[in-house]
Amino acid sequence: MLVTGATGRIGRAVIDLLTDQGVPVRALVRRPESAAATLPATVEIVTGDLTVPESLDSALDAIGTVFLVWTALPQTAAAVVDRLAARTQRVVHLSAPHRTPHPFFQQPNPMAALHAEIERLIAASGLDSTIVRPGMFASNALLWWATTIRAEGVVRWPYGAVETAPVDDRDLAAVVARTLREDGHLGGDYVLTGPESLSQAEQVRIIGDVLGRPIRFEELSPDEFRRAAPPASRPAVDMLLAAWDAAKGQPAYVTGTVSDLLGTPARTFRQWAADHATAFTGSRTGVG
Repeated sequence: MLVTGATGRIGRAVIDLLTDQGVPVRALVRRPESAAATLPATVEIVTGDLTVPESLDSALDAIGTVFLVWTALPQTAAAVVDRLAARTQRVVHLSAPHRTPHPFFQQPNPMAALHAEIERLIAASGLDSTIVRPGMFASNALLWWATTIRAEGVVRWPYGAVETAPVDDRDLAAVVARTLREDGHLGGDYVLTGPESLSQAEQVRIIGDVLGRPIRFEELSPDEFRRAAPPASRPAVDMLLAAWDAAKGQPAYVTGTVSDLLGTPARTFRQWAADHATAFTGSRTGVG
């Protein structure tokens, strides 16, 4: 199996699961020296770049299945999918729930358009495929809130009442690993969420419960949030604000796909927060 995005959060977790189960894995990386220091010793590391489609030829030699995490601009997508179709049989694509009938996922944005185009290319190529569509990641809480929780015990954020159903990265990786190594998932189209709909303010409160201290939630207006964001992040900020605004007043979209595929309940946001509590305190011990 070939794993792209091999040093990213999801790609690396998938590799760890596959190698633990004795599955031979080849990892596509741009910087093999740094990857060799972090990936399991049993992983075959090959150099390649999605922006240079011809660099994939040797990486795809004798590969039956590819885990495709698109980490590049869209211009080379067609050429990459053509190479996959010529050299392998199946693709498991990490996409997004842009087809899901919930307003949170229906706001037009460039990432949704990119995923839709890659799916169209895969379907047209004749490749066997499985599409995995995670919703909001629980780990976004680290990126968004950990710094101010550590420093001030506060989260300043818009749309505190809007509900999402964050999925644990570990559940996502486990689903991907299973679809890669098992038969029976051809044509699968799996939307993955956490098991419960929680407002953003509730998620912050849960983190505080886990830490044993209250975390203050300060509501920002959309304009205040936009002004506070770095200019480079403005497209992502606008995308999130549109999605949150559209989802006001209704529960998050929740699926049972994780438990259906894994046979175990999806991890709750409270479980995720407890397992990552040290990331919100600055401690170097424990899971983070």
